[in-house]
Amino acid sequence: MAKALIAYASRTNKTKKIADFIAEGLKEKGVDVTVKRVNEIKNEADLQGYDAIVLGSATYHGQMMQPMQTMLFLAEKANLEGKVGGAFGAFGWSGEAPQRIFDTMKNIFNMDMVSGPLRIKTAAVAGSAGKAKEYADEIVAKLS
Repeated sequence: MAKALIAYASRTNKTKKIADFIAEGLKEKGVDVTVKRVNEIKNEADLQGYDAIVLGSATYHGQMMQPMQTMLFLAEKANLEGKVGGAFGAFGWSGEAPQRIFDTMKNIFNMDMVSGPLRIKTAAVAGSAGKAKEYADEIVAKLS
């Protein structure tokens, strides 16, 4: 059974809700999923043992949240090359964080990324759960 880690940074839990939607979609396809806040990841070993890693952060003032930035520096040492990856996030008006996370995972970590990041204005918007589950389907396809 494939294993996936979904780690997120969220201030108002909108990004957490997206993480939960993605996790639900992965679980429906038989993937063993762990969901954590990024500040629960303390060292490179916490990123080991997963076939897919999906990272998410809300965007504030055009930036990802600081805990996600810190975790990305830690993840750089974790040898994630070739692992399946995805990035997501909620945003108010600009939404740059998911793209920056995605680009880091693709270009710095050399991960096997899905087609692009998932950007959702808020998990409360109709259709958000469906979009997140479609994103989970992309991840599962990469795992196969």
